[in-house]
Amino acid sequence: MNASVLIVDDDQLTRETLARAFGSEYQVTTASDGHEALAMLERQPCDLVLSDMTMPGLDGLGLLERLNRTEHPPALIFITGSSSVDTAVKAMKLGAHDYITKPVNLDRLGLLMAKALETRSLREENTRLKRSLRESQTDLKIVGQCPAMQKIVAMATRVAATDASVLIEGESGTGKELIASLIHYDSPRAAHPFVKVNCAAFAEGVLESELFGHERGAFTGAVAQRKGRFEMAHRGTLFLDEIGDLPASAQVKLLRFLQERTFERVGSGATMKVDVRILSATHCNLEERVRAGTFREDLYYRLRVVRIVTPPLRERQADLDALIDHFLHHYSRLHHRPADTLAPDVRHLLRSHNWPGNIRELMNCVESMVVMAKGKRIDMEDVPDHLLAACESASAGAAPHGLIEDLEHQTIVDVLQRTHGNKSEAARILGIGLRTLYRKLERWGNESTAA
Repeated sequence: MNASVLIVDDDQLTRETLARAFGSEYQVTTASDGHEALAMLERQPCDLVLSDMTMPGLDGLGLLERLNRTEHPPALIFITGSSSVDTAVKAMKLGAHDYITKPVNLDRLGLLMAKALETRSLREENTRLKRSLRESQTDLKIVGQCPAMQKIVAMATRVAATDASVLIEGESGTGKELIASLIHYDSPRAAHPFVKVNCAAFAEGVLESELFGHERGAFTGAVAQRKGRFEMAHRGTLFLDEIGDLPASAQVKLLRFLQERTFERVGSGATMKVDVRILSATHCNLEERVRAGTFREDLYYRLRVVRIVTPPLRERQADLDALIDHFLHHYSRLHHRPADTLAPDVRHLLRSHNWPGNIRELMNCVESMVVMAKGKRIDMEDVPDHLLAACESASAGAAPHGLIEDLEHQTIVDVLQRTHGNKSEAARILGIGLRTLYRKLERWGNESTAA
């Protein structure tokens, strides 16, 4: 299919001339001003806009500004009078592809249009490749439609195109590493290494060697020269997890790197320079550690150019069902198990749990149930004992019939509400007899509520 071109000019003769000149090569539409152009693009996006610079109402720069806010803006070439060349050059700095002065040389304009469309095509292909690479490199995609997660993904995508340092804060198990992966694989560094280091996993001397490398003989056991993670991450991204546990000596070296982009291997006086972006994460409150004197204030602000806070799972109730289903399908494929469906009472139990271990705890629980299930459906007998015990403890004194019966009660009420009180249909969905359903409702004394 031919590329689509929108011609925007308040002069009718110019619009018609350009439409006739390029109508056989492209799908051409026209608009008489910037506002009409935006309305048309909202209905039907296009690949390239040819726009006059000076128009009544919304002028060319205003149109460019509005287009830059869209997710997939078209390429834009300005057509301008000689008196507006300075403005056109300014527009190119703001994202316009090029400009051409009046009277228009149609042959030259045709070449500019072809080049603009090729550049846009390459840019979109690059975006697709980065997205594909990110998805192939991350085991589990980001799942979440709650406003907090949408804001985080938007921030991560926006900052990915830069080299700014990002500090990701949040409780353990909230997906901080996944956000770091998103930033890396959406960035111009996506084709280069994404190197991860858990700062809490190494003793002080060992961590410095891990980060910066060492020379042969630098310490007992250093029998050969070794590259550190900074060198391994050259042209890519270094992710420093649990940055709050970074010892004081390593904090000094990291600060120097962020200031000068240089470091030395342990046991060497030779200065090395690498091109590395730093992303870091912590579950602790770094501001408190700064006040306590255990974390350098200057390093904290160097790391926290952009701050992203991941919410705990208990604040993401709207995402819980989607996360459960995602992990179900993921682990059923991973372990080649048929279990990919939850019994209603199991799903209700998962919804009622507070998930102190956040997404990591949910993943562990779902994986265990998938592995233990005998068939396609996961039942209460497949739920890990520790989760049942936690829910029993949380519900102590709150459920007169015990946790399991309380869950069964709520599940039946939910199904009856979905079937608008149709007990026969509810019994079929629940997999129990109609007489059994009536007996349970009579025992709970809430048949009128259910109906």
